Amino acid sequence: MATMKRPGGELASRPLHFFWIVDCSGSMRGEKIGTVNHAIQSTIPEMVAAAENNPNAQLMIRTLKFSTGASWVTSSPVNVEDFAWDDLEADGVTDLGKAFELLAAQLTIPPMSDRALPPVLVLLSDGQPTDDYKKALAELKKLPWGKKAVKIAISIGQDADDAVLEEFTGNKELVLQANNAAALTKMIKWASTAASLVSAPASVAADTQDGAGSPVIVEMGGRLPDLDDIQDGDVW
Repeated sequence: MATMKRPGGELASRPLHFFWIVDCSGSMRGEKIGTVNHAIQSTIPEMVAAAENNPNAQLMIRTLKFSTGASWVTSSPVNVEDFAWDDLEADGVTDLGKAFELLAAQLTIPPMSDRALPPVLVLLSDGQPTDDYKKALAELKKLPWGKKAVKIAISIGQDADDAVLEEFTGNKELVLQANNAAALTKMIKWASTAASLVSAPASVAADTQDGAGSPVIVEMGGRLPDLDDIQDGDVW
């Protein structure tokens, strides 16, 4: 377990689980899934650097994909320093409920530690669920870690169901709109900074007890990315 030195001894760092949850349905084929692959790959060094500057947290990354069914790309949590992105391909339908089921199974104790920091869940989708997602989402949100998690959604293109994504985040401001490749890249990079905010000392001290959501959500809600410098270009 990673440790940090302090006067009189060492203090164990706390695990922070970060999940990429990626829509790989057929409508994501081409530029959309290509942009996701490139953007997440390119943001890994930035996440490593952020983790090095936050020694009180041990950042662990996982990837969950969903299309016809859902599956873990990363079978178990991986230290950010050892994380490698596997390019995803797109095909099939949008079984978001299956993704929520798999995610909920990993947000219990165990496998989560009771010492963990609030997990970060980043959902990317460009369409509407093709299965019954509501029951699985309700179960996810009942879990203590499901309540405390920082939940961000990236709405890709004009056909994404923003109402569903808002159900997931519980906060309209954290449904980020990405209607072209430049905007999607910027949103992914912004979402990746959530881990460094969660692991900041002020956030660690401000545990949420009522399940209303981590204080990080409020902080991030006021710091949405500026898209003014992105040209309109092609709109998905």
